Amino acid sequence: MANLFDAASAPEGEPLNFIVGDYVQWKRSDLTTDYPTDEYTATYIARVTGGGASEIQIAGTASNGSYLFTANSTTTADYNAGYYHWQLEIVRDSDSNRIVVDRGAFDILVDLDANNADPRIHAEKMLTKIESLLEGRADSDVSNYSIQGRSLTKLSIDELIKWRDYYNAEVLALKRHEQIHLGRKTAATVKVRFI
Repeated sequence: MANLFDAASAPEGEPLNFIVGDYVQWKRSDLTTDYPTDEYTATYIARVTGGGASEIQIAGTASNGSYLFTANSTTTADYNAGYYHWQLEIVRDSDSNRIVVDRGAFDILVDLDANNADPRIHAEKMLTKIESLLEGRADSDVSNYSIQGRSLTKLSIDELIKWRDYYNAEVLALKRHEQIHLGRKTAATVKVRFI
């Protein structure tokens, strides 16, 4: 494994997730041909799902022909855990005009060192909330959750089932990815025997 504190070992592209309080860095080498680092500024802007004031900004710096994006532990310790949508903005330094060149999402996970940390990702939490509504045993904080601006408690049964299936697929994909990462077989593993 490479030293993840070393800028030369920074992975290419955005992380799928990282932990509150961790040092995180990545690079984008594909931008510098069209947007040289001495003429443009690249910044990730991320906002937590469901709105709110949790916005993150991570500006890139020039590093060996790439834009290098870093957030130190002190900075990420102030991040709220959750599922964030991001956009990568390029600003032309000469006139401050901006364009969005890429969009995506990542999870910021809770630090298990923190008291009362809930290690579930957003999809797992939503799946639990939706299933509790479908089973008629919703707890008091379910009304605080929403999907596409609508409160969970206002969704029809058909809509809840649709969203349950959506979040269940996300959770299964994550578990499959974790199993593959650990070198374990999954239900999608194809076995072939040649004779």
